[in-house]
Amino acid sequence: MSKSALYKTATFLGLQRSILGMLAMVVLVGLGERMAERFLPVYLMALGGGAISVGLLNGLDNLLSALYSFPGGYLSDRLGIKKALLVFNLMAMAGFGVVILIPAWPAVIAGAVLFLSWTAISLPATMSLVAQVLPKDKRTMGVSMHSLVRRLPMALGPLLGGLFISLWGVEAGVRLAFAAALALAVVALIMQQRLIGPDRPRPAGKRVEHNPFKSLHLIGPDMRRLLVSDILIRFCEQIPYAFVVIWCLKIVASPVSAVQFGVLTSIEMVTAMLIYVPVAHFADRGAKKPFVVMTFVFFTLFPLSLLFSQSFWPLAAAFVLRGLKEFGEPTRKALIMDLAPEDAKASTFGLYYLIRDTIVSLAAFGGAFLWMISPTANFLTAFAFGAAGTIFFALYGKDLGPPTVTEVAEAGQQKDKSS
Repeated sequence: MSKSALYKTATFLGLQRSILGMLAMVVLVGLGERMAERFLPVYLMALGGGAISVGLLNGLDNLLSALYSFPGGYLSDRLGIKKALLVFNLMAMAGFGVVILIPAWPAVIAGAVLFLSWTAISLPATMSLVAQVLPKDKRTMGVSMHSLVRRLPMALGPLLGGLFISLWGVEAGVRLAFAAALALAVVALIMQQRLIGPDRPRPAGKRVEHNPFKSLHLIGPDMRRLLVSDILIRFCEQIPYAFVVIWCLKIVASPVSAVQFGVLTSIEMVTAMLIYVPVAHFADRGAKKPFVVMTFVFFTLFPLSLLFSQSFWPLAAAFVLRGLKEFGEPTRKALIMDLAPEDAKASTFGLYYLIRDTIVSLAAFGGAFLWMISPTANFLTAFAFGAAGTIFFALYGKDLGPPTVTEVAEAGQQKDKSS
């Protein structure tokens, strides 16, 4: 491929220097995290932690994923994106080091606090970087590239971690996997600091709120409507989430095998990866709201489709629907960044996720009670939440519309400066 063709492809995909540094970080740290963290439950059991330690790990993962979003965004706005990402990577590396050096289950839990939710704490900074580096007509593409690349370590990490365990056993294999994760994080840190450019100067008279608890005003009316819709949609997702595998392997008329369930998961992932780039291209060129509405529709239809899927092939169609829920997910994240104040995008993004995920964590408990009534009650309740969220956003959701002529001109000037 010629240099001209490479440049055009990179421009189309929004792959500027800083974005490449961010994507390298996502792949390298994510790969290490997934190849090591995925096998922590068996490692805890091998160290004598028992079921309680595994439950504690799972609870911490869910809790920290919700709680880390806001401090991650707040620190990104206070320190700057580049410095904040450096801090977050060092935190994860410290956690890896604790697990490597101290083979005791309480130490593993302590180390996990530092690395378990690296994705959650770094996400506001990465989204803010996309908003800062890319013009408005490329932001959805930038978020989509992040979502697409993030799935590479999700697919490869567990395979590599399993290979380590098969070669060296559970205890040695997991510790060696964490050593590899630490090495990958070091490489990611170097690439991140070399490739990501300096932060844009803060507008005159603008400063980050020193008291993070006074930041609720950042979420304006338009974003509140999106947040309410998103919470309802996540209830639709999370109520049946933990029970989908049970439904497929145990409940349906013709249960699938574990291998077939793995195939269903792959169908979901491939579907999502295929739609990211084309959807992002069209969402950046026009209004974002229709794409978000379609995403909410796919979220809503999935539990209903499960209810009527009693064998492998109908389940495969249902998992295509589940993959299509990523149709407008990058668009929704880009919309959050568009609606956020220019001087506090990371803080606003983190606060949004803190509120959403804290409330939605209740859905897992509610889903268990509904499952005890019947799977039908679980799926239909999830569908009802999804329908409510979709209708609410379709009626009241805000759309900023396509970029204006001025914004397009400014984007052209920005491209000329970066080329």
